[in-house]
Formats: sequence, C-alpha cells, structure tokens
Amino acid sequence: MFLIDSNIIIYSALSENDFLRKYFYEQKNFVSVISEIEVLGYSKLSASEKNYFYACFELLHKIRIEDSIIQKSIQLKQAFKLSLGDSIIASTALIHNLTLLTRNTEDFKSID
Repeated sequence: MFLIDSNIIIYSALSENDFLRKYFYEQKNFVSVISEIEVLGYSKLSASEKNYFYACFELLHKIRIEDSIIQKSIQLKQAFKLSLGDSIIASTALIHNLTLLTRNTEDFKSID
C-alpha cells in the first residue's frame, strides 16, 4: 500500500504520465489531507484540472492529521530540516506503515 504524494497526483494529470493513474485504482492506496490542500490550493487551476484532481482525491483514502503524526512530524522536521508539508507527509507514511510514492525523492532521502 502506498501513500501518494502531491506531485504524483499533479503529474498524473499529464497525458504522458497517465501510467501513474493506476495507483488510484489498483490497490487500497492513501493520501494525506496535506496533499489535498497542496494540490487543490493552487490558485491557477483551470476548471478541468480542478475536476480531475477532485476525482483523484475521491478515489484515494484520506488520512487526517492525528496527534501521532504531529509528534513524528516534529521529530522529522528537527532532525532533517524538512518543510512542514514534507514532514507531515513522511510522518503519515511512517505512522501508517505505508510506502511513500513520490517523484521528489531528494527531500526524503534521509528517511527510511
């Protein structure tokens, strides 16, 4: 099972990356509410992009930010100087024992 990072959802909207869409259907995969905010919070989305992204988030199981994720995020942010979003995403994957599916491996390289 995967935790789908924001960039996977964004890249999946491009026709050359349509192979990424299988992760929304094939397994019971998850997304952090942080990714939902990051993707849908972009101010320049077209109507069709909004519709596509809303549909993606309907297919994935959303994980809310619970206290254990907050505590782990604090530890990761201090230890690895991650951004707030990345620390919450990484913590969510760790707490829920999920593999993080991301194209941004550089930001997470220090975390198992």
